[in-house]
Amino acid sequence: MNPYLPFWEYIPDGEPRVFGDRVYVYGSHDRAGSNKFCDFVLKCWSAPLDNLNDWVCHGDIFHTKDDRDHKSDTDWTGGNNELFAPDVVEKDGKYYLYAYIVNSPGCVAVSDRPEGPFKLLSKYSYTMSDEICCNGWFIDPGVLVDDDGRTYIYCGFERSFMAEVNSGNMYEIIGGSEIEHIIPCREQTEGGFDENDKLFFEACSPRKINGTYYLIYSPKRGSRLAYATSDSPTGPFEYRGWIVDNGIDYPGGNNHGSVAELNGQWYVFYHRMTNGTIMSRRGCVERIEFESDGTIKPVEMTSLGFEESLSPYRITPAEAACVIKGGTAMVTEKNVFERVVAGITDGTVLGYKYFDFGEDFSSETMEFAAYVNGTGCDSRMKIFIDSEDGEEIGECVIGRDGGVVKTVVKNVTGRHALFFKVETDYTGWTSDMFAGRNLFEFKSFVFMKNN
Repeated sequence: MNPYLPFWEYIPDGEPRVFGDRVYVYGSHDRAGSNKFCDFVLKCWSAPLDNLNDWVCHGDIFHTKDDRDHKSDTDWTGGNNELFAPDVVEKDGKYYLYAYIVNSPGCVAVSDRPEGPFKLLSKYSYTMSDEICCNGWFIDPGVLVDDDGRTYIYCGFERSFMAEVNSGNMYEIIGGSEIEHIIPCREQTEGGFDENDKLFFEACSPRKINGTYYLIYSPKRGSRLAYATSDSPTGPFEYRGWIVDNGIDYPGGNNHGSVAELNGQWYVFYHRMTNGTIMSRRGCVERIEFESDGTIKPVEMTSLGFEESLSPYRITPAEAACVIKGGTAMVTEKNVFERVVAGITDGTVLGYKYFDFGEDFSSETMEFAAYVNGTGCDSRMKIFIDSEDGEEIGECVIGRDGGVVKTVVKNVTGRHALFFKVETDYTGWTSDMFAGRNLFEFKSFVFMKNN
């Protein structure tokens, strides 16, 4: 289910890497409802390839500030040097972490194990212009170790560049190897809004797939992940399309992620926003397919994660919604145990994709139950399948005090998306005062077949 990590964990900028029989995700670390991007630690999670729902946290793997359990791994950082968007690659049995440190020179760290902990190897060593690499920050580093053993780093914010890394030490940028504007930026074009899909913004992530070099990145239209391809690690790269957009029928924001092949199936890893801020993000994943010409079909956001279908007969947390639109609705964390969809107003639509209801034709009806927190007014939640304008299978009345509410709905078979539309006749004292009135908080729901 999406998010694929425990719902209390906020890991944006996820870089998936397969080492041995496990997939590892390296990312930044947000906090619920924060007003700042990331904090001062990097974390690693991993799962066995034969059970992609069994994620294990390997804790904090690198630090730029002392905390209660660790000293900083860097002696040149302090109170405003958060860690953004890392990457990890393997070379000759060692694992190298490339760190982007805000307002400070970045660095490379090394470990004997993919899960770390990582020990500082060196700051980046380079002779290129500080203007190109932003004074040594090396923003959003994505690293590629090619089949011939040569190593390349791809970086940038609002303008991109790449360079070759000395594979003998993995931190020295080979002088004269830098290439600017591997993906065009705004200053190089006068294109309009549609061109924003092609223009580079941030979030470099290189991959070599079937002999072709892919550079995945966040374009100027920042809610998307786009990609370009080349026959060479040094380009030129040609824009090929976009993979996923976290702002379609959902509170969108910046996006950052990459692709990985797990058990013969390709996935795109990305993140979604929560808590009414673009600085409180959780990792999600979708299945993707490659066309014969190497392009990737754009995919919709779903609630699936690594599952092919969800069971409607198991309790689904409301926060797994992949469609949230209308009013001020958003996933909101109250505490580590409780997250709800809050800000639900008249006209809010919540969607979940996809559930397999099975093939039981023995009954015409089944029961639906929802767990909600009331906010002092009456409303109703209409239940649709396939789309928000699809077949209506029932309606659930929600009272002022909330709790568990039940209703009888039409029995459904097969695989369907599920949508809830919220309505109310309550207008309060005046229509102006009612505008944006929170009707209830949605916690979870379940369907129950008749005995």
